[in-house]
Amino acid sequence: MQLQTQTRPKLLSVLVMNDRIDAASAIQFKEQMRDLTQNAESRVVLDLARVMFLDSSGLGAIVAVKKLLAPDRVLELSGLTPTVEKVFRLTRMDSIFTIHPSHEKALAHGTGG
Repeated sequence: MQLQTQTRPKLLSVLVMNDRIDAASAIQFKEQMRDLTQNAESRVVLDLARVMFLDSSGLGAIVAVKKLLAPDRVLELSGLTPTVEKVFRLTRMDSIFTIHPSHEKALAHGTGG
């Protein structure tokens, strides 16, 4: 699982470089996110723009990361592809997460722009 990070004031940006988060990669994803966010800023934005497939294991891993960060820090999502967005909508997880249409909008959201 390849994750690319960028730190900004009060924000850790994480880009998933893989095209899927599924049963084969979910545990590794969750462990890497735990390590990356251990001392993270108050906002963590997970950019899923490259993820074309997300199964229940992948969704569970993202929810687990959200729980790891709570209550002090927030996990936001950006750039969901139509397939991934559908998974969030069908499972009603879109009501649990703040989802931004693009990573740029997520970054601007935190600066009041």
